[in-house]
Amino acid sequence: MQKQIRLCGYKPKEYEAVCHFLIELNKTDKSHINWNWARFEWMTEHPMFDKSKSGSIGLWKDSDKVVGAAIYDMYFGEAFCGVMPGYEALYPEILDYAYRELKDDSGLAIAIYDNNQTEMQAAENCGFVKSEQTETVMVIGLDKPLYAELPEGLHFIEMDHNLEEDGHELQWLFWQGFDHGTDREEFERQEEIEPPNRPHFNKHLSIAAENESGEKVSYCCLWYRKDTDYAYVEPVCTIPSYRGKGVAKAVIYEALDRAAKLGAKTAYVISDMTFYEKLGFTKAYHYTFYRK
Repeated sequence: MQKQIRLCGYKPKEYEAVCHFLIELNKTDKSHINWNWARFEWMTEHPMFDKSKSGSIGLWKDSDKVVGAAIYDMYFGEAFCGVMPGYEALYPEILDYAYRELKDDSGLAIAIYDNNQTEMQAAENCGFVKSEQTETVMVIGLDKPLYAELPEGLHFIEMDHNLEEDGHELQWLFWQGFDHGTDREEFERQEEIEPPNRPHFNKHLSIAAENESGEKVSYCCLWYRKDTDYAYVEPVCTIPSYRGKGVAKAVIYEALDRAAKLGAKTAYVISDMTFYEKLGFTKAYHYTFYRK
């Protein structure tokens, strides 16, 4: 039977269909794990994500099933293009759509797994050129318990993204942890951020280290669904005054151990930092950006 494929723009009601597409895409072949349901969930509720442009995300459907997608990465200018097995013939069309609809003033860049000769050739045929920009995904097995002692005076707490109070404290932690400064007054002058609505967020995997004064000093969030076999690490940060003390290691290991107890077999992080190698992560997938 001939496939009846139609292209449509993304609508919020199709959120679960996109998550399912990304889960199925990575079910047996993890070479697209740099784009997974958790990255999509984190991104679409990020304060910097402009939801007014989300209709530009292109979805290719066979009946009601999403079989291909072109998704911009937070901002226009970088995008993910993917197709389900059996629908590879759509890939050049998806690339063309992504370039037309998702580029910025400098064009469009797409990360492609280095061993995917088919996608690399299709990108080159569509006018994309290999660049020096790369991306690495690291992995750690969760078959053994992971544990590291928190420094004295610190303890673990769970934080809820979807609650206003926790959300505000998390934003302050991110502000410091991602090196925007340590001036609380300057932070408070920033535009108020509404609590996100992340439907698959699990507070049990959202771990912070808190000191005796109630200050949150380090954070790790994991994303896991029981219809997958992996967890995804996003984000991790530590405020400057607590770096180099083993706090982040303890927080990450606590989150990873909890994910393992829920059923995760592995965990992935987009990074090539030696910090993660010291924790036991190894480089698993390497991607090169093709630009047009």
